[in-house]
Amino acid sequence: MRPSIDGTAFGHITIAGESYEHDVVIRLSGDVKKRKKKLSKAQYGTSHMVSLAEAEHIFEAGAKRLILGSGQSGSVELSDEAAEYFRTNGCAVQLLPTPQAITAWNAAKGAVIAMFHVTG
Repeated sequence: MRPSIDGTAFGHITIAGESYEHDVVIRLSGDVKKRKKKLSKAQYGTSHMVSLAEAEHIFEAGAKRLILGSGQSGSVELSDEAAEYFRTNGCAVQLLPTPQAITAWNAAKGAVIAMFHVTG
């Protein structure tokens, strides 16, 4: 069951009544997991560029769409390799600042996964 996202402010996101003070990934099952941003930081020196290794962690077989909340001011981007990985696996990516991505998530239907960056 897909959890509803209640809101966000700099440094946190509230999902189904529970506040998280870190970036999160939401799985097809609705499970909320901590983002493994170290996978991107190891390659780019920042978590504001999603690496291929992190894309492989975020993706889940059967997902047709990824809603990527790029932060309060939209600072997160996909690397070319990550974008190609999602494309190759038939997963469309919707990259939006986190507040708009929450609106998209709450209205989403079907096989959707998400990643939300809660700062920048």
